[in-house]
Amino acid sequence: MGSVLQVLAASTLRTLGVVVLFTAAIVAVAVNVFKLTIFGAVALYFVLWWTLLFAILPLRNQAETDPARLVPGQDPGAPAVPRLREKAIWTTLFAGAAFLIAIAAFPLAGL
Repeated sequence: MGSVLQVLAASTLRTLGVVVLFTAAIVAVAVNVFKLTIFGAVALYFVLWWTLLFAILPLRNQAETDPARLVPGQDPGAPAVPRLREKAIWTTLFAGAAFLIAIAAFPLAGL
């Protein structure tokens, strides 16, 4: 999965395309199968995605250990390689799974 993820996250445009296509597919499932409105599905997915982004951002970060690469004012604990595009794809995948679980539970809660 690592090499596939690196290929998908090779550029910002490619990453954005993956995120938009996967999000559109998940919202389409929510609208067609679970009968949510488009606005309701997008709103719920956005809240889940944004919440999970902040949970995923700190994963696999390593601080810069080379003092020559630190710039004035930089926090010494700032990640050397933050891998934000990969984390956007991971967030999209996890948010999609959490979204499907949440909307599948709606009928059980009477919503």
